[in-house]
Amino acid sequence: MRRALVIAPNWIGDALMAQPLFSRLVKLHPRIEIDALAPTWVAPVLERMPEIRDVYATDLAHGKLQLLRRWQLAGDLRAERYDAAYVLPNSLKSALIPWLAHIPLRIGYTGENRFGLLNVRHANPPKQERPPMVKHYAALAWAPGATVPDDLPMPRLESDPNEASRVSARFNLDTRVPLLVFCPGAEYGPSKRWPPEHFAALARMVGQSFPYTQIVALGSPKDAPLAQAIADQASNVRNLCGQTALGEACALISRANAVVTNDSGLMHVAAALRRPLVALYGSTDPRHTPPLSDLAKVQWLHLECSPCFARECPLGHQNCLRELGPEQVFGDLRGMLLGQRQG
Repeated sequence: MRRALVIAPNWIGDALMAQPLFSRLVKLHPRIEIDALAPTWVAPVLERMPEIRDVYATDLAHGKLQLLRRWQLAGDLRAERYDAAYVLPNSLKSALIPWLAHIPLRIGYTGENRFGLLNVRHANPPKQERPPMVKHYAALAWAPGATVPDDLPMPRLESDPNEASRVSARFNLDTRVPLLVFCPGAEYGPSKRWPPEHFAALARMVGQSFPYTQIVALGSPKDAPLAQAIADQASNVRNLCGQTALGEACALISRANAVVTNDSGLMHVAAALRRPLVALYGSTDPRHTPPLSDLAKVQWLHLECSPCFARECPLGHQNCLRELGPEQVFGDLRGMLLGQRQG
């Protein structure tokens, strides 16, 4: 195999958990060139993966067929003469472009009855038997049914110190003092978001114990009201949600002394950039989508009703995150900030 095209997932976290697949493909096929087709909001993450040569950022809307646009993209890709395509999303429409582009090997999970579109199909395991996402994606490097090794590499992103310095200067952040990043959003829904008042209380604790630490909140424009609610209660928090492109957020996280984050795409970015982080879990399960880093600490109360995987708390109380107090989180965070200061 000489050239491969990856149809990337639509979520930042999923794209990062697919990176060990790319690493394994390079190991199995040392001369392979891997390109990726990815939504514009995911492309900056793939661009920072050493195994990916080129990224085609697409304007395809999430959840829409857009058959004409897919046909046009397939026409552009046909001239590239890819040997194989790895289709990571499970949807039927995600398998259309490689099929229309006449890519000989089209590999992925059966998903939405994609029998004619894929010609190397892996069986979808039942939800209760599905392995961690990293192993789920990595299995595509082998023939269907093959045993996947347990010693898969952790996701890794490359960082550029010069880019981090430029972005810090743009937002007037002092690179001589510690930087703490809060990621208060979670695209999936409210059930994954730690309450703003808890973030604010944590910021005040940091301000008392580490007064020279800069705290910034990063996320999408949708997260800006959450971050503003934090900043309104804690004067040492600066709301940058919606003000940074994803690449700029990656650059700032790459120089953070610590990150406190919900189970979100930016959590996986922080883990892949090897930053110390505290990951806050409520409705989801850290055994399935953990932050893959030995520098990460997971806070999860594991209540009887958790994980429920609902977008909003079906019981109306969200105790899985409300009862996770800022003092408990500060216990982990304090050690990280002390370690960075001593280092």
